[in-house]
Amino acid sequence: MPGKHEEFIKEINESECNKAHLIALLLIRTLSRAMEVGEKMRIKRAAFSALPAAALIEVTFVNTEFNHKRVMNALSDKHKVGGHIHLVSIPDGMESWEDRNDLGKLTSSICQVMPGKLEELIERINGSNDNKVTCIIADESMGWALEVAGKMQIRRAAFWPAAAALLALAFSVPKMIEDGIINNHGIPTKDQIIRLSPTMPAMSTTQFVWACIGDLTTQKIIFELVTRNNKPTFGKQSGNSAGYFWPEDSTCLEWLDQQPANSVIYVAFGSFTVFDNIQFQQLALGLEHTNRPFLWVVRPDIADENNDAYPEGFKERVATRGRMVGWAPQQKVLNHPSVACFLSHCGWNSTMEGLSNGIPFLCWPYFADQFLNQSYICDVWKVGLGFNCDESGIIKQGEIRDKVEQLLNDKTIKARALDLKEVAAKSVKEGGCSHNNFNNFIEWLKT
Repeated sequence: MPGKHEEFIKEINESECNKAHLIALLLIRTLSRAMEVGEKMRIKRAAFSALPAAALIEVTFVNTEFNHKRVMNALSDKHKVGGHIHLVSIPDGMESWEDRNDLGKLTSSICQVMPGKLEELIERINGSNDNKVTCIIADESMGWALEVAGKMQIRRAAFWPAAAALLALAFSVPKMIEDGIINNHGIPTKDQIIRLSPTMPAMSTTQFVWACIGDLTTQKIIFELVTRNNKPTFGKQSGNSAGYFWPEDSTCLEWLDQQPANSVIYVAFGSFTVFDNIQFQQLALGLEHTNRPFLWVVRPDIADENNDAYPEGFKERVATRGRMVGWAPQQKVLNHPSVACFLSHCGWNSTMEGLSNGIPFLCWPYFADQFLNQSYICDVWKVGLGFNCDESGIIKQGEIRDKVEQLLNDKTIKARALDLKEVAAKSVKEGGCSHNNFNNFIEWLKT
């Protein structure tokens, strides 16, 4: 795409020179769908755009062409892109019609094609203006980008967007192979419960992040990626979420204004979870039978077949107390006084956003690290409850209704959630650990 790159380089030339120039590749941990890519990219973009001009940092976000289009289509504040912030793309090696939900195929293609394309982009930037690339920061799953940085003698930093426990699991891979817990392909030798340290929750080997993604071939590919990226030089910082990927329905905030305090069940499953029609209908009926107001994020693709999978008459019966939207401004929703609890897939962003707003959880993990995150929510922090499936693997409407009642009648869970909210707030204030870590990283970039 030479036209895109030439336009981008012209923009760089016209901007202020002699700044630190940071290349950022923030694909998600599992290289799945574009929605999470956009979400993480926006978080980081918001963090860097908040820096004072004196920081003298130029930031170029690099995404795949496929994801870049979706991010740009969803970006409502396109006028803010420019100046010190640039969004560009390189190919991922797959054709436009190929299925990027095939994580094994996507991962293999990215690792084969994108390193060379990234080198070409950096050489083009460095050869065309004074603001040469001074640092590459990459999602830890993009270890190949850090390898490119080493090859081109550019400073590098890895960003870890998930739970620290998941990073500990990755670091423990050699020891687990040595102990016979997994084989050389990451396949558990048996179904067992292990504990990596006394301060961590127990975890099932069948729920290792690479062991619950796709088929066996995909699991092996993801495990190879984990081991390739298993390097100890990381930095971590957090920021408030900004933006969204699906078009949001902000009118739900007005609807929340009309609800009593601590009354609304907020239901959102991120951008990847898909239900079969039976489970979708059980969830709908469970929410109906709570007899409580609820705000439910129903993505266009959340059900297997179509979005008209609601039980017959459901919309009419819940019209006075239920609101369904395609996407919601989640930070604003979770910060609203009417929200009582968060029924969540336990993705890490949602986990952090719920904790930072003092909201108790109802945990419904779908895949990858979400099971580990549920363990922290329910067993370590004790700020939420999980669901039990029936013999066919379905979470029934009665279970949903009962767990909602149990959670909202347990005042100790709410108290612990509010305590963690205070802890999170202190960490990002001046003098807090997250605030200091981020400032140290910026100073490192400027040296």
